[in-house]
Amino acid sequence: MRVHAVPQWQGAGWDGAPSRLPVGCEVLASLAEEVLGTPVSRVPVDHEGSPVERGVVNRAALLGNRPAQLMVLENPEGPVLTLGGDCASDLVPIGVARYRYGPKLGVLWFDAHADANTPDTSPSGAFHGMVLRALLGEGDEDFVADPAVEPGRAVLVGTRSFDPAETEAVRAGVLRHVPPPAEPADVVAAVRESGAERLYVHVDVDVLDPGEFSGTHYHEPGGLTVERLVACLDALAEFDVVGAALTECTAQDRTEAAALIPVVRALHRSLSRAETR
Repeated sequence: MRVHAVPQWQGAGWDGAPSRLPVGCEVLASLAEEVLGTPVSRVPVDHEGSPVERGVVNRAALLGNRPAQLMVLENPEGPVLTLGGDCASDLVPIGVARYRYGPKLGVLWFDAHADANTPDTSPSGAFHGMVLRALLGEGDEDFVADPAVEPGRAVLVGTRSFDPAETEAVRAGVLRHVPPPAEPADVVAAVRESGAERLYVHVDVDVLDPGEFSGTHYHEPGGLTVERLVACLDALAEFDVVGAALTECTAQDRTEAAALIPVVRALHRSLSRAETR
C-alpha cells in the first residue's frame, strides 16, 4: 500500500483555503507516518490560483496539478491512500481506478455535501463541489472521467447538504444516498445494491459532526461520530477496497488532528485487506 499527500487547495473557493488546506494536508501526512509507520509521498502541486474560466474557479491551476498525480499513479504497487487537500484531489485517483478496475468499480462518498454539481448548476464555481459529478461523466469536458463511473455505483454517506441539481441526481438514481446517522448495515446494503465489485472510499472530514471534529472549514450539524464512521469503514470487509482518500482537513497541528487517528487506521485496515486478497 502507498500513501500520497496532495496539498491541493484550488478546488475550494473559500477565503483561507490557500494556507489552511496545504497545512492540514501536511498535518495529516505526518500523522499517517506516525500512526501507520509508513512513508508518505508528497505529490507536488501549484501554490498559485488562476482566474475563473468556464464557470470553474482556478480552472487552469487545477488542470496543471493533474500530471504529477497521474505520474505517481502509473505504477501504484497496490492500493493507494490519498491525503488531501480539497476533495478534487480525488479526481485523478478515482479516474485511474475506474480505468484500471473496470465498470463495476463503486465509489463510497462520505461527505456532508454531495459534490455533484456541474459548472452550470454550481452556486460557487468551486470544483470540489463538482468532482463527483465529473467522475460520473458530466460537466467540464476537461475534467470528466473517461471512462466514467457508472450511474448508480456511487453512494453518498452522511450527506446532509444538497443543492437542487444534487437532490435531483439522487431522485433519478444517478447517486445512492445513506443519510445520517448511517447505520453500517445500510451502507453495506447500498453498496451491494449498486452492483459494485471493487470499491473506492472517499472521506471528507466534514462528514463528521462538528462536535466530533472541528478541523474543517464546513461545520454542518447532524453528522457522523468518529465511532460510527469507523464502524462503517470496518463493515466493508466483504468488498475489495482498492483506493481511499481523506480530504478537506484544516487542522493546524497534531493535537487538533488527533481525533482522526481511528479513521486513518480504519482506512488502512480496509486497504490492507484488499492488498492481501
